[in-house]
Amino acid sequence: MSAPSSRDFPTGGSSNAESSSSSIGQRPIRSPWANKYRGATVEDLDPPPALSSKPSDSIANALMNAYERDYTHLTVISQDTRALLGYLSIPRLKQLLKDGSVQEEEPVEKAMLRFRRKRNVYKVITMDTPLEELEHFFNGGVDGVGPQDFAVVTDGSRRFVLGVATKWDLEEFVRRRPT
Repeated sequence: MSAPSSRDFPTGGSSNAESSSSSIGQRPIRSPWANKYRGATVEDLDPPPALSSKPSDSIANALMNAYERDYTHLTVISQDTRALLGYLSIPRLKQLLKDGSVQEEEPVEKAMLRFRRKRNVYKVITMDTPLEELEHFFNGGVDGVGPQDFAVVTDGSRRFVLGVATKWDLEEFVRRRPT
């Protein structure tokens, strides 16, 4: 996996819950999965609790924690305020280690991807977010920047990180749900 040109990723998105369209005036496209959601929310995905690292933690420690819990993403929080700063993508981190871009002894801040807060509207994903809206977020409903692999699930006021929901979680929910 190649590293993006910027270390900043958006945390914002669109609020269009069931559809996406590439330009204003076009007819929205309804998700083929929408009939399987039937009012389900992020809580129905039963996302595992978030596991957070601090910027000063070693990459080796963060990697070990992710492997122990079979997580693909770790949130990174401020040591002082516990504010959400960004995340570690474990597949990307493994590639950075392989390329020699970072070493296991270095701090997480060398490999983390920071959230862009100033340029975009933060899209709050809570346990009450409808799955149609989560799917839209995963499919590029973030200011048109592009698809997202995961969503940080917070409380409504964004004070606490409750979990991480992945695109795979949503796909598994649809697969298990009877028609």
